[in-house]
Amino acid sequence: MVQTTDYLYIIKDSEILNGEPIIAGTRTPVRAIVEIWRMGVAPEKIPKRMPHLTLSQVFAALTYYSDRQAKINDYIEKIEFPMN
Repeated sequence: MVQTTDYLYIIKDSEILNGEPIIAGTRTPVRAIVEIWRMGVAPEKIPKRMPHLTLSQVFAALTYYSDRQAKINDYIEKIEFPMN
């Protein structure tokens, strides 16, 4: 089931990544954009690494992260240190 958010480009779909927030129309999770940004890549350069995204989508993901840092950090941690 697709769930919209208050952010134009961000949705949650229970069929994709267990409902983790993603960019609408893609399977790209917000956390992936955040991780690239944390490596020091400027938002304007992220679409060069992920050409299926627009700059608007990148900024939407970073805004979403800014408003929900703890939750997105949990997703990142689960990927980096999965529970056995």
